[in-house]
Amino acid sequence: MTRHLLQLGGASVLAVLLAACSPLQSSSTRTPTIVDAPVSPGRADAILVEKGQRRLSLLQGGRVLKSYKVSLGRNPVGDKLEEGDGRTPEGDYFIDWRKPNSAYYKALHVSYPHRSDYYDAREAGRSPGGAIMIHGLPNKRPNATWMRNIDWTEGCIAVTNTEMDEIWRSVRDGTPIRIVP
Repeated sequence: MTRHLLQLGGASVLAVLLAACSPLQSSSTRTPTIVDAPVSPGRADAILVEKGQRRLSLLQGGRVLKSYKVSLGRNPVGDKLEEGDGRTPEGDYFIDWRKPNSAYYKALHVSYPHRSDYYDAREAGRSPGGAIMIHGLPNKRPNATWMRNIDWTEGCIAVTNTEMDEIWRSVRDGTPIRIVP
């Protein structure tokens, strides 16, 4: 099977990898699928965020390159339902743009909301919100590393500034991100 996956190419291998991580499974029993795939060294080709573990992992060819402890939205349990609920969304997204100068130290934008997120929120008469990012610490508190021990964002995924530099260099726009409970 590995030989067949190599013949499919990077995008197909990534689709197989992402399909293998079902969001309905318990995050404590799931580990990233290992797939032998040709990828460039040092670059992540996928991101996995396990909310229950407070962990963001950079993946390359199905292997964990590096994992980081994260802070989430101030109300971290459950999927994001509406703007202002303090929840971090769950599902499959991608990094669609980056913001070097934000109120937080660097930011990678997560493509939330999907059409289904819009639909669900609109059906309930709400706005789905947006501006979900992976970012560093607030610029007003660049040395507040104690913040990594609490969930304090409005739904974003936060790491230290040093870690954000590593993630920034390792992730390209278009990188898929799966966020699971």
